[in-house]
Amino acid sequence: MSQTEHLLKTLPNDIGGLPADRIERIDHELEPWEKRCHALADVLDFHKIISTEEKRRGVESLGAELIGKLTYYERWVVAFANILFQKGILTPEELAKKMDEVERRQAE
Repeated sequence: MSQTEHLLKTLPNDIGGLPADRIERIDHELEPWEKRCHALADVLDFHKIISTEEKRRGVESLGAELIGKLTYYERWVVAFANILFQKGILTPEELAKKMDEVERRQAE
């Protein structure tokens, strides 16, 4: 398979067989925002807004570089936002406004 064919056929998280450091499997308590993110995924799926398959494709569409920089739940958040933008359910302006509102509340 040529390098071009490999890039076209391989998804960013398809890293099986590639050299890598040992994976440290550590159980840890989820942060409150991670729990909310997981709950949001369940709600979006329950209400047929974003399916598990759409979430997977949304994360993969972020590309290898961004996937490598974000944590597991950060990938979900970005994928959810992008999908909701594409579906016209949420706009970047609405999200920015809400994020500013939350930031102000945290500062108080």
